[in-house]
Amino acid sequence: MDKIRNFCIIAHIDHGKSTLADRLLENTKTLTDRAYMDQVLDSMDLERERGITIKSHAIQMKYSFGGDNYLLNLIDTPGHVDFSYEVSRSIAACEGALLVVDATQGIQAQTISNLYMAIEHDLEVIPVLNKMDMASAMPEDVKDQIVDLLGCDRDDIIEASGKTGMGVEQILERIIRDVPEPTGDPDAPLQALIFDSVFNSYRGIIAYFKIVNGTLETGDKVKFFNTGSEYQADEIGVLRIKQEPRKRMAAGNVGYIISGIKNSSEVKVGDTITHRERPCNKAISGFENVKPMVFAGIYPVDADDYEDLRSSIEKLQLNDASLSFLPESSAALGFGFRCGFLGLLHMEIVQERLDREFDMDVITTVPNVSYVVYTTKGEEIEVHNPSGLPVVNIIDRIEEPFITAQIITKSPYVGGIMTLCIDKRGTFKNQVYLTSDRVEITFEMPLAEIVFDFYDKLKSISKGYASFDYHYSGYQKADLVRLDVLLNGEMVDALSTLIFRGNAYDFGRRMCVKLKELIPRQQFDIAIQAAIGAKVIARETVKALRKDVTAKCYGGDITRKRKLLEKQKKGKKRMRQVGNVEVPQQAFLAVLKMD
Repeated sequence: MDKIRNFCIIAHIDHGKSTLADRLLENTKTLTDRAYMDQVLDSMDLERERGITIKSHAIQMKYSFGGDNYLLNLIDTPGHVDFSYEVSRSIAACEGALLVVDATQGIQAQTISNLYMAIEHDLEVIPVLNKMDMASAMPEDVKDQIVDLLGCDRDDIIEASGKTGMGVEQILERIIRDVPEPTGDPDAPLQALIFDSVFNSYRGIIAYFKIVNGTLETGDKVKFFNTGSEYQADEIGVLRIKQEPRKRMAAGNVGYIISGIKNSSEVKVGDTITHRERPCNKAISGFENVKPMVFAGIYPVDADDYEDLRSSIEKLQLNDASLSFLPESSAALGFGFRCGFLGLLHMEIVQERLDREFDMDVITTVPNVSYVVYTTKGEEIEVHNPSGLPVVNIIDRIEEPFITAQIITKSPYVGGIMTLCIDKRGTFKNQVYLTSDRVEITFEMPLAEIVFDFYDKLKSISKGYASFDYHYSGYQKADLVRLDVLLNGEMVDALSTLIFRGNAYDFGRRMCVKLKELIPRQQFDIAIQAAIGAKVIARETVKALRKDVTAKCYGGDITRKRKLLEKQKKGKKRMRQVGNVEVPQQAFLAVLKMD
C-alpha cells in the first residue's frame, strides 16, 4: 500500500486539466504513441466538441522513482459548476489533489469552491501554475493569489505547462513525496466505495470502486450494503486505457467490478461493496444525495416511445448520478418524466446525450425550480410544476429557493454586473478586492432568476472574464403568480410558468408576440392570451387564412357578395369550435431562449 497514490485534478473551466492529464499519461508511458490523441480521457464525442469535461475519468499509471515502482491512480474531474457533484465523488476516492490554476487568468470562482471541497475531505493539495508558456502569463500576480488562498510558500507552487510538458516530472515527484498513501487494513472485512458506474450492453453494469479496507478476489461472493443485493465478482481489475483484469486487489486500490447486474436500480453511487460471508458492520459514509436545482419535463415526441425513454434515462442515470426523474403526465404532451438537473448546462447535455447515445426524440418543457406553498390550513406542499399549484384562494404564501452567488471579475465590469444582479432581484451582500483589479462580489438571489440566461448575460457583460459559483441558502417568501398561456381559450399546461408578479406583464406580452410568430396560420383566427388566474394581461391574434370567395362575382348586386361572405363566416365559426391548434416544438424552445 505504501506504493499507491490516489489523486485527482481540480480546476476552473478551461484551465487545462485534461491537457495536463495527457502529459502525465505520456510521461508515465501509460499511452502508446498509436493510442495517443489530445484529451485522451475525454471519451465522449460531446466532450471533445465542446472542449469541456462532463464525466470524471479514472486511470492508473505506473511510475518509477528512487528505485521503487509506484502505482498512481488519477481521476480527471469536470470544471463546470453544473458538474460539481462529479468532483465531490472523485475527491471522496482520493488522498491528494492537484489544484491547477491558469497563469493567464488567475484564481476563479470554481477553483475556490472545488478547493474548499478538497480541504473538507482533508486532501493534500499541490498547487500547479499551468500555461506558463503563454506570452500573457502573469506568474507573480497569480502566485500571490494562490499564497493568499492556500497559505502555502511561494516555492511550493509548481510552474508547469500542459502544452509543452514543462514541470510534469516535478508534479509526479511531488505526488509521490507529498500525497499520503491510502490508509486501510487489507486483512479487515471488505469495504469498497462505489464512486461511478457505466452501462455496457454486453456485460451489464460495470461499477468503479475504491477499496478502503480488505481484499477482493475474482469469483468472491459480494453484497451491496445499502441495497442488500448479492452477486459474484465475475471480473475485477484496474482502469488503464482499457480495463485490465486482475486476480486480486487489496486496500487502497481503485478498480472496476463486473458481476452481470442488469437492473440499474441495484447499483447506487456511494454504496459500499462487502463480502457476503464476512460483511463489514457499517457502510462507508458516501456522498449526500445531490439536490437538483432546475426541473423540466422530458416527453417523447411519439407517445409509444415512453418505455424506451424510461430505460434510456435509467441507463443515463448510472453514468450521471446527479440526474433524478419521476413520471408525470401533461394534457398537451401526454406521458413523460419530470427530471431534476443541477443547472442549465447539465440539462442541455442530458438532452443531447439522450439524442446521441439512445436515439431518443424528446420535447423538453420550460425549466423551473421547486417552490414550497403554505396553505391557509397550515399544510406545506412542494411544487415542481406550475400546474401543480393549488387554487389561489387557499394559498397563504409561496416560498422560493434562494442562492448565495459569488462572482469574481475584473474591476471595470463591476457596475454592469451589479445592475444585472439587481435586475434579477438580487440583494447585495459583500464586495472584496482580491487584488487591485480583481473583485469578489457576493449577492443573494432567487434561483429562478439565474435559471434562464443569467450566466450568458454575465459572460457578455464581463467580456468572458467573470466567473460564477453559487450555493443554495434556503427558502424565502416571494410574491409569485402563475402565468398561463391560452390558445383559443384552452390552457397549454406545458407553457405555464411561475413568475415574480412585477415581471409577469412584460413576460406575458413577449410570450404572446413570440408565439404569434411561431404558430402556423389555420383556416380560423387563433387567439393567443397570457392570463393570471381569470385576468387576461396580453393578447395577440394569428389571423385566418381566407379564401377569396367573392372572386367569381363580377358586377351585380352587393347582396350577392354579402351572402357568400356570410356563408363563409358561418363555416369559419363552426371550424373554430372543432379545430384544435398544434403547438410546434420550436415554440417550447423559443420560450427558453426569450430575451
